[in-house]
Amino acid sequence: MSSRVYRIGQIVPSSNTTMETEIPAMLHARMAVRPERFTFHSSRMRMKKVVKEELEAMDRDSDRCALELSDARVDVLGYACLVAIMSMGRGYHRVSAERLHQRTVENQAAAPVVTSAGALVDGLKVLGAKRISIICPYMKPLTRLVVDYIEHEGIEVRDFVALEIPDNLDVGRHDPERLLEIYKQVDRTGIDAFVASACVQMPSLPVVQRMQDAVGVPVVSAAVCTTHQMLDRLGLERFVPNAGALLGGSY
Repeated sequence: MSSRVYRIGQIVPSSNTTMETEIPAMLHARMAVRPERFTFHSSRMRMKKVVKEELEAMDRDSDRCALELSDARVDVLGYACLVAIMSMGRGYHRVSAERLHQRTVENQAAAPVVTSAGALVDGLKVLGAKRISIICPYMKPLTRLVVDYIEHEGIEVRDFVALEIPDNLDVGRHDPERLLEIYKQVDRTGIDAFVASACVQMPSLPVVQRMQDAVGVPVVSAAVCTTHQMLDRLGLERFVPNAGALLGGSY
């Protein structure tokens, strides 16, 4: 069995406080039951308000972050802003991942790139989900943009809740326990999966497994899907205890 140390690079909005807690928390939980070890390394892009103009400016800065992280010879990079990617146009997660990967190649430190937007879409497809419902922290116009992006990828969004939190720091302060009541407001008729948080900044990890037990279908978050895809890109078993069906080891 391998005891290799994997370096996890994270491209993070400057006001994000959750990506660097939830993804390490999942991989630390995995380290308790698997031999691999992980270290975590971040580079930040300026963003305070979750509005389209700031998101576009932040995305332009992601190339610098990929270059900086490749200096550390990370094994995988995760881009930690779902709505920034989705606000750039349908299918943009593929463009972003390829461009940022190319920055690592140019730095002679080639590493795969995972975007939280692409990871959410791909994670839902791995589950075989055709119809979902979601919780978003964003204002309604950005939430509708996220819904359109997901539906363009062939997954129907049955219903959604937009919590309309404009300040990214406030998104990170949102109590995940509240999600256990908020999800009851969402129409879940006929869904195949439920997205507890379509945002890596809105905390949800403490309630993902409990919500799944209550809802009766797989429950994921952007962070759970990002972790799943990182493990996949590293060629490792996609398993983290108590993080929902996607990371249960069957996918």
